[in-house]
Amino acid sequence: MRRVALPERPDWGDHAARAGFRFHTFDDAPYWDESAYYAFSLAEIEDDLEEPSRALHALCLAFADRAVADERILASLRIPEHAWDAIRASWRRRDPSLYGRLDLSYGGTGTGPAKLLEYNADTPTALYESAVFQWLWLEDGLARGRLPGGSDQFNALHERLIARLAEIAPPQGITFAGFADAPEDRGTLAYLQDCAVQASARAPFLPVESIGLAPDGRFVDEARQPIACLFKLYPWEWMFTDPFGRAVGATPTRFLEPPWKAVLSNKGLLAHLWAMAPGHPNLLPTFFEDDPAKAVLGRSFVKKPLYAREGANVLIVRDGAVAERCEGPYGAEGHVRQALAELPGFDGRRALVGSWIVGDAPAGLCLREADGLITTDRARFLPHLIDA
Repeated sequence: MRRVALPERPDWGDHAARAGFRFHTFDDAPYWDESAYYAFSLAEIEDDLEEPSRALHALCLAFADRAVADERILASLRIPEHAWDAIRASWRRRDPSLYGRLDLSYGGTGTGPAKLLEYNADTPTALYESAVFQWLWLEDGLARGRLPGGSDQFNALHERLIARLAEIAPPQGITFAGFADAPEDRGTLAYLQDCAVQASARAPFLPVESIGLAPDGRFVDEARQPIACLFKLYPWEWMFTDPFGRAVGATPTRFLEPPWKAVLSNKGLLAHLWAMAPGHPNLLPTFFEDDPAKAVLGRSFVKKPLYAREGANVLIVRDGAVAERCEGPYGAEGHVRQALAELPGFDGRRALVGSWIVGDAPAGLCLREADGLITTDRARFLPHLIDA
């Protein structure tokens, strides 16, 4: 795994405009950053990232099977009790999942196994730029001779998403809901709508605030038409606490991601995985904050809220001193304490590897760089390739 500096294309903005990639810049700061790329060997991709991702996802499914049968686990995740039956029922029906993203600390050959930092199993973004724009970057770079000939990319996301949607979409199609005025969310939803259309499914957009509930328990759209399947870029922990959240268990509406994903998108998952598979090479020792066993972590650890996003409210302690802290609105439900696995540094930046899962199989990578130890919503997206 190498960071390779490369002058950005002077016309990359034109490419982005033609591709419909509109959220490449936030508040005049770059989000898409092609001033460098990450190069992997094929062995690093296949042995260090792809197969561990497959194994970690399988372990997460085993945990979901255990969680729905054990109220103590559901309670430990601080999931409201009124949501438990909906979670259990969706798992026992085997309601299908579309995708997720494992976030890993990995520095390349010789730096040790990739370590799972968290599983964004419910509402991951960074999808369009992972699936499409970094692939277009590769194709253009090869065509212009800017990138080493014969280079490849671990990226089957686009094809796998279409195939998965063709497999799981009901005849009525999928309604895609989110916040219309959030550029990244709307871009992600527009991309998934396009994938669904390519999978021959109806794929209307619905502002999340326009979702209604009919007297018969069905969720409905703005025209009061029933929604058969709702893809929601809206976290389960928010939905469970909304006024309509109690209707999820009884409604015939089906969801992407399904309610059982709530047990995987919770940082408490990390403590339970470690208890299930202590010493697993791709897991970090993790404990709930009220577990005295956390003492084994010593003076270096990461404290994470059970529910949090984009690094908010994460605290990193190194050798007994606060190394970095991010403020935010999370933490009321409790925390886990995870062994510290600092993100590897490259040219003064810290790189986080995101490993995409579509259905139950690894499907591609994304890399984000931060200036500090914590990957926040200010992190930049960099493309990658596989050396020829």
